Amino acid sequence: MIHLTDYHAKYFAYELTKRCASDSVEKLATALVDAQVDLNPHQVEAALFAFKSPLSKGAILADEVGLGKTIEAGLVLSQRWAERKRRLLVITPANLRKQWYQELQEKFFLLCRILEAKSYHAAIKQGNCHPFQVEDIILCSYQFARSKAADVSATRWDLVVIDEAHRLRNVYKPSNVIANTLKQALKDAPKLLLTATPLQNALLELYGLVSFVDERTFDDLKSFREQFAKLNNARVFETLKARLQPVCKRTLRRQVLSYVRYTRRLPIVQPFTPDEREDRLYHLVSEYLQRDNLQALPASQRSLMTLVLRTLLASSTFAIAGALESLSRRLQTRLRQAKEPQNLEEELTEDFEALDAIAEEWSEEETAPEPLSTSERTVLEQEITDLERFRRSPAQYQTACAV
Repeated sequence: MIHLTDYHAKYFAYELTKRCASDSVEKLATALVDAQVDLNPHQVEAALFAFKSPLSKGAILADEVGLGKTIEAGLVLSQRWAERKRRLLVITPANLRKQWYQELQEKFFLLCRILEAKSYHAAIKQGNCHPFQVEDIILCSYQFARSKAADVSATRWDLVVIDEAHRLRNVYKPSNVIANTLKQALKDAPKLLLTATPLQNALLELYGLVSFVDERTFDDLKSFREQFAKLNNARVFETLKARLQPVCKRTLRRQVLSYVRYTRRLPIVQPFTPDEREDRLYHLVSEYLQRDNLQALPASQRSLMTLVLRTLLASSTFAIAGALESLSRRLQTRLRQAKEPQNLEEELTEDFEALDAIAEEWSEEETAPEPLSTSERTVLEQEITDLERFRRSPAQYQTACAV
């Protein structure tokens, strides 16, 4: 048996918990031991910035695209994990969940799991009444986190990382359901927001992002407007920067050119003219989307879904095929009076990875469908027939090309 002196016991306790200064590089010592990443100075600085104030409710990392914000967040998550703080949540667009899963497992060796409707209900059936409260890092989409806001709010998170956080920039608007629901659910949790575009169209978006982290930074919306309406005034501009400094850190590409070598990219424009069959399909689907009595799209989401489908249609005949099949399946399910298999957002995400970039605001979920009358069943059957006809068109075109 080894007998430790009080000194050595204290020393080992220090090493195990790494209770060192929050702005010291030693804060990340444990996280860096096994990480399989080539770190750059700005990434270490960003991670240390996230730790800097123990009284802060969070931070915004706003590095430009391609500077490794995921790596920065991985360092922060790794340090929390090393400190045995295991209530960790990552909220990300649905199409980035698997990418986050791979990054955290392969580069930081962190245990994590993707939580979605299927895995959530499976956990409930297995007797776990609190699927969010596990020892792994939870990865979920914005929409899923919003739909399970009560569970999210009931968990005492050690850290919540929110990727593509510019989706929350309009949280000051009551109409933004997702952002306001998440803000309320995460009001007491320390947050790390990641975005390359903290400001896009209006200065109020910056207010929205910062208020999501800490409402005390800018007081209320009226006060922010009064103070920073005239940014051409040098003193006002400096005041705004001073307010942002403790909560937001941004690194630009031009600041890292001394140690990051970017590949020069040359855009090449390739003209494309659709052939007769593609043009016919485009007009058929366009006419379908303009129908007054359209059953396949939820009424509250019709404008958004129409935009998504038109984007797919303009992409290629093959891109639209999967989406048409998803719509047909949903109508067939409704015709059978069965429960719809999953949210339309999640279904179309599989066909169109940029869906989340368009879907910045989703309306409330549709209520359970009423029993169908004979005339309604006839309408649904006809719409299914049309969708199947549209869907087969690109398949026939593909066969013709192969021949």
